[in-house]
Amino acid sequence: MPLKTKKKPVPNLSSREARLAFWMLAPAFTIVIVIVVFPVIWNIWLSLKPVLLGDLRGASLFSFNLTLGNFLKVFTDPNFSTIFLTTIIYATLGSVLSIILGLVAALLVQDEFPGRSLVRGLLLSPYIAPVVAVTFTWSFILDPQLGVLNWLAVDKGLFSQPIPFLSQRWWVLDLPLITVRIPLALTSVILFEGWRYFPFAFLFILARLQAIPDDLYQASVVDGASPLQRFRHITLPQLYMVLANLFLFRFIWTFNKFDDIFLLTRGQAGTFGEFNIGASSAVAIVLFVTLAAFLIVYFRWIVKEAQDFL
Repeated sequence: MPLKTKKKPVPNLSSREARLAFWMLAPAFTIVIVIVVFPVIWNIWLSLKPVLLGDLRGASLFSFNLTLGNFLKVFTDPNFSTIFLTTIIYATLGSVLSIILGLVAALLVQDEFPGRSLVRGLLLSPYIAPVVAVTFTWSFILDPQLGVLNWLAVDKGLFSQPIPFLSQRWWVLDLPLITVRIPLALTSVILFEGWRYFPFAFLFILARLQAIPDDLYQASVVDGASPLQRFRHITLPQLYMVLANLFLFRFIWTFNKFDDIFLLTRGQAGTFGEFNIGASSAVAIVLFVTLAAFLIVYFRWIVKEAQDFL
């Protein structure tokens, strides 16, 4: 008597769709694991090991001699609190300045006028230009010896002597009633940050401005609202979420910014460096935790307030 072969169950439609979805998502998961997850895990591993630049090729890199010494070195450094506060100030003010400049630029080119398309294109030039080129231009303009800004200021009597904007840490102003200390290099870098990245905010704000219905403005004109009142009660509420999202992106990117600052200051005015890979990885973890805390605050309170505001 022949043996009966047991037929394999035919997968139903939902099972086949789930399997197809898995295989379609597999490349994206693989890319995320290779580019995002693995570097984070590797950075955590390095932050727990005493690794210098010369140890990157050694077998000791994979040994389990884990320690919290790198984090202890970071937090006990006498300059850590100053550097951390400076980074927060730089990221916050640089982000806010770029958004304010983008808002002003978007409001200026919102209405029709001759040559508007050309002006809009020119406003994008700081963002699309190579960072090496724009930092070289700013360095040349602010140079204490050859810079045109110092030459004009000294020639017009505004400065008694040239000022090294990018290499001097503090600028002391003796006013009649008070002495003011201005962080000169930090202020110069923040101004560059706002100028360099305001076109990014300009594009998003302009797109949202053009999507606001004209009926709202027409009704407000009929009700006798002034331009300032229309801006306060119509334009700003419509831009609130865009501005909040722009600040989120700009703060994260500015907080991690290195190339702009280094190309402008060349590590001067209070910056320093070490070839300590473990301590550098520990600093990266501290930055990661700081940004994670910022994201929690953002989504917990800022987004909620924006939704209630709207």
